[in-house]
Amino acid sequence: MSTPHQDSEALIPCPPLTTAALRAAVAQIAPAYLSQFVDHLDQATEQAARQSTVAPLQSFLQQWGEFVAIQRYPARAARLHALETEVATATDRVTLDSTLAEINEITTSARREAIGE
Repeated sequence: MSTPHQDSEALIPCPPLTTAALRAAVAQIAPAYLSQFVDHLDQATEQAARQSTVAPLQSFLQQWGEFVAIQRYPARAARLHALETEVATATDRVTLDSTLAEINEITTSARREAIGE
């Protein structure tokens, strides 16, 4: 199977895992998600302050880095969306397992890409 990110060109270069770079990337390639990004950033910041740890912010950066890595390739984003729909309507275990495995492949690849592996 070819990986979806090889089937199309990236809309933007992979941004560094910083709030400013990710915010700019989300605004450019998925503006409908910008308010969700800001809300999640606020929650992560508040949680980090309450817990006196940067872990919530690190998790935030990783999650949105993965999101951007997926969304910057339209074919990859479309394939993931199609797979998510397939999971919701799967009627047998074989189809479900196969679909979940492909979703895992896409998200794992995006996660690695986001962190620069």
